[in-house]
Amino acid sequence: MMRFQLLTTLSLLWLLPGDGWQANPAPVSRHKFIVAAHRGDHVIYPENTLEAYREAIKNEADYVEIDLRTTKDGELVSMHDGSINRMTDGKGQLKDFTLAELLQLKVKSKDTASKEVFRIPTFKQILQTCKNRIGIYLDFKAADPEQAYQMIKEYGMEKQVLVYINSAAQFTGWRKAAPKMPLMLSLPDSVKNTASMKSFIDQYHPDILDGSYNQYTGDMVALAGEYHIPVWPDIQSAGEGPADWNKALAAGLKGLQTDHPAALVKFLKEKGLR
Repeated sequence: MMRFQLLTTLSLLWLLPGDGWQANPAPVSRHKFIVAAHRGDHVIYPENTLEAYREAIKNEADYVEIDLRTTKDGELVSMHDGSINRMTDGKGQLKDFTLAELLQLKVKSKDTASKEVFRIPTFKQILQTCKNRIGIYLDFKAADPEQAYQMIKEYGMEKQVLVYINSAAQFTGWRKAAPKMPLMLSLPDSVKNTASMKSFIDQYHPDILDGSYNQYTGDMVALAGEYHIPVWPDIQSAGEGPADWNKALAAGLKGLQTDHPAALVKFLKEKGLR
C-alpha cells in the first residue's frame, strides 16, 4: 500500500473540522480484534479475485482489502498494479483498456497446473459478494470518490466500507463526497513517538490509522485510543507468523492487515480474542 503523502496544511484546511472534531466511527464488527485480508485471502486463489474475497469470508475475516481502479470507459474494477502484466495474460496499463476488454483476460492462477479460470472483478461484483457478509477496506488507487460512493450507496453498503487514502486530493474528494465515510491514513515513517503522532492526528484528522505494525508502541496505541481512532496496521510479509502477531498484541493493537487471514484468525481464537 502507498503512504499518504503529506502536503501543506493549506491543501486540506478548508475541509478540516475545528476543535470539536471527532473521528468518523469505523464499521461495526462482531469481533474485538479486526482481521483485514490483504487483497482478499490469496493463500490459494489469486489476489483481488472474487474467489479470494469469498475465501476471506469463509475464513471469518472482518474485511477484504481491495484496490480500486478505473477502466478506459469509466468502469470500476479491482487490481493492485496500474499494469495488467503481473496478474493477467495481457500487457499494458489497466486504464487503457475498456471493461469489456479486461473481462476477456485471464487472471494468472497461483497453481500453474490449474485449469480454473479467474477474471478481474468489477466493483459491482465485489459489493454484491460482500454485502452483509464482510466489510470492504477500499484502497483507493485511481478512481472518482463521488462515483465510488454512489455505487456504495446503490448497494446499501455505506456502513460496511472504509477508505484508505493515498493522496491529499483523495482525502478532500472523499470528505466532500461522503463526509461520514471513515478514512484511513498511514502513519508517516517520521512519526516515532506520541508527540509527533499527536501533531499528525491534530493536523490531518484520520478516522483510522494504518502504517506498519512495527511503528507503534503501546503508548502510541493508547494515544490513538484517547482520540477514539482504531489502529489497524499492516503486518503482511513473506515470513509473517505468530512471532509477529504476538508482538502486535504486546503493543496493544486490536486489528491487522494480513496475507494469512485464516492462520491469524485461528491464532486469535486460541488466544481467546475471537
